[in-house]
Amino acid sequence: MTSRASETSLRCRGKVVIVTGGTKGIGEAIVRLFVRNGASVIFCSKEEKADALEMELRELGSGTGSFIPCDVTKEDEIKRLIEETVKIHGRIDCLINNAGWHPPDQAIEDTSAQEFHDLLNLNVIGYFLTAKYALPHLRMTQGNIINISSLVGIIGQKNAIPYVATKGAVTAMTKAMAVDESQYNVRVNSISPGNIWTPLWEELASHSVNPEEMVLRGNDAQLLGRMGTAEECAKAALYLAVDGTFCTGIDLLLTGGAELNYAVKTQQKNIDHKYF
Repeated sequence: MTSRASETSLRCRGKVVIVTGGTKGIGEAIVRLFVRNGASVIFCSKEEKADALEMELRELGSGTGSFIPCDVTKEDEIKRLIEETVKIHGRIDCLINNAGWHPPDQAIEDTSAQEFHDLLNLNVIGYFLTAKYALPHLRMTQGNIINISSLVGIIGQKNAIPYVATKGAVTAMTKAMAVDESQYNVRVNSISPGNIWTPLWEELASHSVNPEEMVLRGNDAQLLGRMGTAEECAKAALYLAVDGTFCTGIDLLLTGGAELNYAVKTQQKNIDHKYF
């Protein structure tokens, strides 16, 4: 009886899932949760190998997790990622676009066109191309795509014009792709996290004038009084992938209420601002 119950609790049994940027932060949490729920996960990053994480995933004993190195700013590597996944597993059921980067503060006068181009290639074009090459396979399985976007793509952020622009583009692209792919019963959704405590958030705080104050203000930005966790993002992705079968074209705000209520905005010009 216990064995049968545990089998039915594996919500992703038999599903093949690709996660980009899957070796740290939100991506790593997504990989772990989907493997625990029985999925066969292919995860990638620019790193050459991820032996330690692969070994940990094998010990979870439910699904499988295999690493393929892939720089999502390079189209030929994206094509290879998709081809290798299909070669190994024969299908694709879900693509989770997560690979991306938030630069430190960027005033517009200090930002070059090349820096903007590079961020677009990583945060937007990488999502577009991965979806483009995965979609022929997702159409056959009536699968789904989840794009990790950001709250700041909706509400803006100080000293982050290039990043905000890329995340706004991801959210808009998600909706347009949902329209086109509905004829194939492929669902396309996005998740827009607010302040989530990840290695990237910690790194950005370390570059600020007062890291402790920046983290405190990051916590205070939410109605719930804390930052979210990578594991909470993973749970949102699992919902959209498995249970949200009537969801397409939505942008799920995972923010702890950060976008709600009035707040002082004109007296904090010299204080480090939050990163989402």
